[in-house]
Amino acid sequence: MTQEHPITPPPELVREWQMKIEYCSRRVDREAFVAEIFQFGSDYELEACCEWLSVPCPSYGRELRNARRPKPPSLKEQALQALYRFDDTEGHEV
Repeated sequence: MTQEHPITPPPELVREWQMKIEYCSRRVDREAFVAEIFQFGSDYELEACCEWLSVPCPSYGRELRNARRPKPPSLKEQALQALYRFDDTEGHEV
């Protein structure tokens, strides 16, 4: 009897992924789907780490998740960053 690693996806999910990969007609679609599978595994591992870290202090898991999966800046934040970059270069001769 073999013991599966806790991150091993169930056989049904693996079969579903295999079928989707086989039916992707373009290479770029297959590669994008495989990247999604890797993201799934990475997210699963991150959640397991967060759960493990949450035992002594619940905020550890939340802090780890925020550090490893940061949210992209909002449009407002992006605009402000662009404005600051522009402001820094204004008045400087090139």
